Amino acid sequence: MTANAWTGVGEGTNAGLRVSSVEIGLVHAAVVPHGRSVWSCGNPLLDLSVTPRPVNARGAFVEKWGGNRFEKLGDIVLVPPGHPLSVRWDGGGIQSSIRCELKGKLALQRLGGQLEWTDQRLRAAMDVSSHTVRLLLRRLTEEARSPRRDSKLLVDSIATQLTIELCRYLESVQDDHVNGGLAAWRLRLIDERLQNLAVPPTLVELAALCSISVRQLTRGFLKNHGCTLGHYVQHHRMETAKKLLWNEGSVKAVAMALSFSSTSSFAYAFRRWTGITPRQFQQRVLRSNELEMRRDGTSL
Repeated sequence: MTANAWTGVGEGTNAGLRVSSVEIGLVHAAVVPHGRSVWSCGNPLLDLSVTPRPVNARGAFVEKWGGNRFEKLGDIVLVPPGHPLSVRWDGGGIQSSIRCELKGKLALQRLGGQLEWTDQRLRAAMDVSSHTVRLLLRRLTEEARSPRRDSKLLVDSIATQLTIELCRYLESVQDDHVNGGLAAWRLRLIDERLQNLAVPPTLVELAALCSISVRQLTRGFLKNHGCTLGHYVQHHRMETAKKLLWNEGSVKAVAMALSFSSTSSFAYAFRRWTGITPRQFQQRVLRSNELEMRRDGTSL
């Protein structure tokens, strides 16, 4: 693909698939600490983090924002054509991402020419909180891993659907900003509360924290993020679960840390969200680590 990725010791791509409308691959990189990179592409580019982002990963559209404003990267990032994204991070490690370049005429017309890239939309592009977009990216990856008869036809249709969903998401972000969502300080309070997911917050608690009613909270949040508050909370729980599993925590210990009623209920929730079980996630982490150690010439 044409975009720069994480600056690291080495990078490799597998499960790749290229058709006229989309190019997709699963990318692995050994990320060096305290690094910088620029992500840019002539077509809309999506990056879905399979492993947790490096510590304090953040980005800035410098041409629009200048060099002082860096925002946190979500696990789905969209880099619009003609809008390079400068990325910084503190921690190192193995980074795996699903990278998808939308090359169809519809994607370039809608996301590259017709859509106005306002400040609100650029900020939303750094954390695409759309469950539909997430599912479509995973569906494309499945076809890349195991192509079958008519895979190219199917991938073309999924790429079209993905383009439409992205446009709807970004258009709703702008409409919601005009119509009024939650104030920035309220969104910040919610994010700070979500740092402690050992006890998941209730809607009543978050509404009280923001000094508004539950109705105002849920409607305003949906306008800001294009997803429900429940979906957003679950996203944070699963990202925390990935980090704990990445650090070799047992499935049982992670389930307890996140206040799941049982290991099986946690495993069910994790698989429903990520498409794989917690143990499969840890096995992939282990294989990635072994691969990097071999590349570095380190014996196990």
